[in-house]
Amino acid sequence: MRPVLRKYLVLAGAALAVTGLSGCFSGTKDDGRPKPKPAQVTANLSTPNRGKGEAPLTLARISTKSGEILILEPDGSVTTMELDSAEGRDAFAVTEADLAALNANLDLNLGGLVASNLPREKTAQEKAIEEFAKRTQPALPEWKQGTVIAPEDFIGTRVVALGEGKQSDLVEVTANLREGVDADIAFSYATCALAGWARAEGANYGRHIRTLQQTRNGKLLVGAAFTISDDKPLGLRVMETNETLRECKARGIPAA
Repeated sequence: MRPVLRKYLVLAGAALAVTGLSGCFSGTKDDGRPKPKPAQVTANLSTPNRGKGEAPLTLARISTKSGEILILEPDGSVTTMELDSAEGRDAFAVTEADLAALNANLDLNLGGLVASNLPREKTAQEKAIEEFAKRTQPALPEWKQGTVIAPEDFIGTRVVALGEGKQSDLVEVTANLREGVDADIAFSYATCALAGWARAEGANYGRHIRTLQQTRNGKLLVGAAFTISDDKPLGLRVMETNETLRECKARGIPAA
């Protein structure tokens, strides 16, 4: 038997020995105590470079006590090898080239070592984005059933770009409403005013930052800050200009 071929068989036998050992105790009751080690394990080995009519498998018995491997060769002879010997140590001195040849000769499918049918794990970033998406809200708040809009509730709005220069992406919307108007209606009024301003300025999106409100001189004063952008930003509440304007019209809220 050629040394290289023997090395392949020993490697395959060692791998199968581990499988055999782990399967020897299946079906037995686990009483918490260590299980006795079997005296030997029998393994079926693939026969590389087999000739016509030769069996595709050969047998090997691995002694778990003496460290001896008995390989039944295709011609019927038995090869004995001590693991703790020069020949045995040489058999396990495997190079990457040996492994490549082993894969080619035995036609091994190493891809089976990983469960390919398992679903792909989501990355931490994907999980964070999903959790963030669950917390997002529409540009205009959901109103309670039966909410009535009165035109006299809306007194006027003003949109001012903050920061230096006219190209600042931070804007503040100031909205004046009749005292006692619902907070969601007041915020919707400010958002609709922003949508009307954004259409005139050619801005596509507005991301809500914060809203303050107070009562002054018998009026409700709302101050809402937004950042505007051409691309849709990440945010808990994002205003899309054209879509928001359609919703404002449907609800009867002025946008200018």
